[in-house]
Amino acid sequence: MGKIICLMGKSSTGKDTIFKELLKENPFGLKTIVPYTTRPIREGERDGVEYFFVDEDRYLALEAEGKVIEGRSYNTFHGVWRYFTVDDGQINLETDNYILIGTLEAYEGLKNYFGQDKMLPVMIELDDGIRLERALGRERKQAQPKYEEMCRRFLADSEDFSEERVREAGVDRSFRNDELERCLQEIHQYLEQML
Repeated sequence: MGKIICLMGKSSTGKDTIFKELLKENPFGLKTIVPYTTRPIREGERDGVEYFFVDEDRYLALEAEGKVIEGRSYNTFHGVWRYFTVDDGQINLETDNYILIGTLEAYEGLKNYFGQDKMLPVMIELDDGIRLERALGRERKQAQPKYEEMCRRFLADSEDFSEERVREAGVDRSFRNDELERCLQEIHQYLEQML
């Protein structure tokens, strides 16, 4: 029986890099789950890779069909952006293990849908100052930087990933990403025990 690894953490903790590194050699045969979003595509992103980029009407249609497994909405400086996981045939836990990047809310929604025994939370942590530097560097590379949204996300992370919320979600293991190779090694060891 397969499991879903949910990579979580505050913005700019290195989740995308860790995700890509875990898939590079992929000794666990992990498949990806591509989430959906209504936010605009960023420079360098590809539809169907990082996310399926859809509009509000498509989101509402998927929800009406009962296909939305879990979802979150954020009131951004640029309007409401939705992030959600869809039961679209990507996931077959009878045969495969999966990995995706999510939030605590996403993790809890997936856990409620598939069962706690199918979920492996992997919480990534990093010093807030380093995160802010990374976020600013990434935003500067955008054709139209959205600094207000970057700041909103940074501040919202303190509440979204509070110790209390992490504990309530049942996440009892975290990995510090202040040195990528060591962090990856610790995650590999954890996955070897759990998969």
